[in-house]
Amino acid sequence: MPGPRRLLDLDSRSFERRLAANPLVIVPVGALEAHGPHLPLGADQLQAEATAYELAERTDGLVAPTVAYGSAPGARRFPGTVSLSIAELETHVEGILSELGRSGVRRLLVLSGHAERGHMAALREAADRAVQRRPGLRVVVLSDYDFVYELRGREAPATDGHAGLLETSRVLAVAPTTVGAERPVGAYRHSPFVPGSPTEADWPESVIGDTRGASAELGARVQAHVIGRLVETVAALLPSS
Repeated sequence: MPGPRRLLDLDSRSFERRLAANPLVIVPVGALEAHGPHLPLGADQLQAEATAYELAERTDGLVAPTVAYGSAPGARRFPGTVSLSIAELETHVEGILSELGRSGVRRLLVLSGHAERGHMAALREAADRAVQRRPGLRVVVLSDYDFVYELRGREAPATDGHAGLLETSRVLAVAPTTVGAERPVGAYRHSPFVPGSPTEADWPESVIGDTRGASAELGARVQAHVIGRLVETVAALLPSS
């Protein structure tokens, strides 16, 4: 039987022994960010953690403690959002990845449940700098939403997005007790060519899409697709040998 998956649960010598097999170590990354009136502020973290543990079971991997805060400037005006600057996030994550490399980890997957452009750029830059500091370290950085949004136009409208049909369904599948009863419909009208955060007219609620058809059954299909794509990606980009 495999031992614990969480680094939090391993003692130092057990961790050292597990390193002999060159395990994949997954670093979940979340964000504390408004997700409408129906999903929790920690939706990104909940999804990243659930996915990380399922992926660890499939790959005989380990899961590092979650980086719980991210960069979420678009949702800063909504209550509860905590948004780090890109520089703050980059420095923090670089230190974590570099220290894991110093400890003997050689295969790292940074798995973000939050997919905002600047947030992901900070994670990629942090990984690049960590690899420069630890030449034996291999790192892949992605968001699970790189794969969730492959289902737009198939399982959801092509315009579905943040806290929309796919995300609401997915949280219903992985953390159902956190989902409220409301099923909002929202639109995002802020142009990517205009600097700054969206105004209330651009984005009246922190939702993009129509959540009225959300279901745990749809969420389970989305999650299965994400896990399958992650297993493929790890095999291709982070093989054990």
